[in-house]
Amino acid sequence: MSTPMSTLIRMPRRSGLVLSVLLAVFLTLAARPAQSAEPVRIMPLGDSITGSPGCWRALLWQDLTAAGHTGIDFVGTQAPQGCGFAYDGEHEGHGGILATNMADQNQLPGWLAQTSPDVVLMHLGTNDVWSNRSTDAILAAYTTLVGQMRAENPQVTVLAAQILPMAPSSCGACGQRVIDLNAAIPGWAAELSTARSPVVVVDQWTGFSTATDTGDGVHPNDAGTRKIADRWFPALSGVLTGAA
Repeated sequence: MSTPMSTLIRMPRRSGLVLSVLLAVFLTLAARPAQSAEPVRIMPLGDSITGSPGCWRALLWQDLTAAGHTGIDFVGTQAPQGCGFAYDGEHEGHGGILATNMADQNQLPGWLAQTSPDVVLMHLGTNDVWSNRSTDAILAAYTTLVGQMRAENPQVTVLAAQILPMAPSSCGACGQRVIDLNAAIPGWAAELSTARSPVVVVDQWTGFSTATDTGDGVHPNDAGTRKIADRWFPALSGVLTGAA
């Protein structure tokens, strides 16, 4: 039995319609912008210098966004505090905390599990120095903490600060203890750093004055917070540029 002429005519039309639909779908998908990369998750980690209110974090965020680093997300289990303008302020700054206690009490893994940072800005050791913990003990705590960061994210970048100078009235020996700790940090970092998970030293000590940049010999005032942000900025900006 022969196929009717009307059927022979409709079949090409149906095929043409299908091709038209497929072409339209293809063009629509092609016209969509590519999905943006996940933001770089940045955890400021430290004590009250980082967290109470730690307005260097606000200034740093402001400087980074002004420089075009918009794909960033400051993370931490601690909420931001007021610094005079809106900013991305989550952080992991805990007033009074010691690096040695943080390591010995296994406090960091829980915070990491909630935030999964790509970059950690670590300024820790001020309270350890004040509590007369040895340089070796503080460096051992740093090593434990970096190991915990890498367990959460094997490619984490750690920006480790040589900490601010100290001159509290209640601790005459603190100034030299800070000098001793800071002198040991570059060697510690060099031994621990890897290509996959770099540990980069950021000098927060040089040029910082306890007389003019703090209110009590320890905690930064407005001038001090500006200096802290200015020291973090080039190191963090370099990491973000490399991640782009």
